[in-house]
Amino acid sequence: MNVPRRNTVVITEASLATITLIGLDQLWYADYPRSKFKTIDDGEEWLQMDKLGHVFSSYQLGRIGAQTLNWAGVSKQDQLLYGSTLGLGFLTAVEVMDGFSEEWGFSWTDMLANTFGTGLYVGQELLWQEQRVVLKYSFHRTQFAQERPDQLGNGLFEEILKDYNGQTYWLSANIKSFIKSEKIPNWLNLAFGYGAEGMLTGNANDDFVQNENRVRQYYLSLDIDLSKIRTNSRFLKTIFDVFNFIKVPFPAIELNSKGRVKLHYFYF
Repeated sequence: MNVPRRNTVVITEASLATITLIGLDQLWYADYPRSKFKTIDDGEEWLQMDKLGHVFSSYQLGRIGAQTLNWAGVSKQDQLLYGSTLGLGFLTAVEVMDGFSEEWGFSWTDMLANTFGTGLYVGQELLWQEQRVVLKYSFHRTQFAQERPDQLGNGLFEEILKDYNGQTYWLSANIKSFIKSEKIPNWLNLAFGYGAEGMLTGNANDDFVQNENRVRQYYLSLDIDLSKIRTNSRFLKTIFDVFNFIKVPFPAIELNSKGRVKLHYFYF
């Protein structure tokens, strides 16, 4: 173990988490009335796109937590125990803050999604000692944000975070990890995506608008696992690891909940 590195990781992560939570409390929650702790049932909102966002965030934060502890020389067991649970711990704190806000509430379905994201990372490490299936994200701009920018984002940066219509979440599986063949490149993945569109509000029966065109979208595409591209450059390896959460644009086949099939020559 590299003790200075370990201390740096612990202090940095604790500081960033604390600053972020304080910032949320002052800049976000302070604009809404406080309340007694309450729970809500929001499992049907946004065609579950927000829940996939929780799965993705918990998985990626856990991956970062484990990898930084690995950089510090911490044992594999402690990486999983203290590193991969980083996302679950942080998002649980945010969920508790939601519970004391009049505008929101503690969501058990959010917690289930957070737990699943952490479990996806930990489970693969225990089963295979590697991440054969990686959670990834892609985004494209839609016209829905222009119709309701206060809810879905005003400008590209806000839309990336808020416009569920343009988000797609992917399970990107490394083919060679499952099919041991020398003909298959190490970096080639098969990706299964989920998205949705036609949403201006969380619920279809919201008084703001009747969302009659809501549709679920299922995708099949190829992808690249950037972390498996061989390079002697430490800089490039770091860059590949950092950006490996983004789905690489490829042609894709879409099947939606209305039974329609569509070919995208270039989907992101």
